[in-house]
Amino acid sequence: MRLPAVCAGILAILGIVNAQAPTTTRDLHLRGGRFQPLSYDAMTPEQKALADSILAGPRTSLDGPFNALLRSPEMGELAQKFGAYVRYHSSLPPRLNEFVILITARHWTAQYEWQAHRKIALAAGLSPAIVDALAAGKRPASLHPDESAVYNFCTEVLTTKHASDASFEAAKEKFGERGVVDMLGVMGYYQFVSMLLNVDGYPLPAGAQPELKP
Repeated sequence: MRLPAVCAGILAILGIVNAQAPTTTRDLHLRGGRFQPLSYDAMTPEQKALADSILAGPRTSLDGPFNALLRSPEMGELAQKFGAYVRYHSSLPPRLNEFVILITARHWTAQYEWQAHRKIALAAGLSPAIVDALAAGKRPASLHPDESAVYNFCTEVLTTKHASDASFEAAKEKFGERGVVDMLGVMGYYQFVSMLLNVDGYPLPAGAQPELKP
């Protein structure tokens, strides 16, 4: 027996060599509404690179806006990196960062975004009473000072397209100038995501019902 064959046999026994040839096919479980779900094999090289880049980061799926963003992969790559920062690396504590996301989702009545981040917000320690009041379109009755600063600032920016001196100074006192800018970044990114999801008519998971009324 030739030496290469012997080596191959030893490696196979050790489990180092996979019996099957490598493949580039991936089951991405993409979903969509108006933007029909893409398959990995049908993607352009640029789209495949974007899908691989997203899954190589902190996300575990391509749920949400990414099926739509694959239509513009260059913009999608920039957007997903921005989104990874505002979700995973914001200077705001996770509880408050998720509060900002929920305020934005409620403002846009973005059903999928709301359902996905409601669970994350509760796991991060946001009170269920706050989440319920927000879903009903009401100011939560009991807010900690940091939560009140977030709610006042974000609600004012989203509804008036501006921020009063009082809400700005309160937010800056609690979170610093970086925190104020990060809050604006979170709102900006998730408004973009809300537009993508709403225009697409992105479907909720099987069996789920919309939780937000217009």
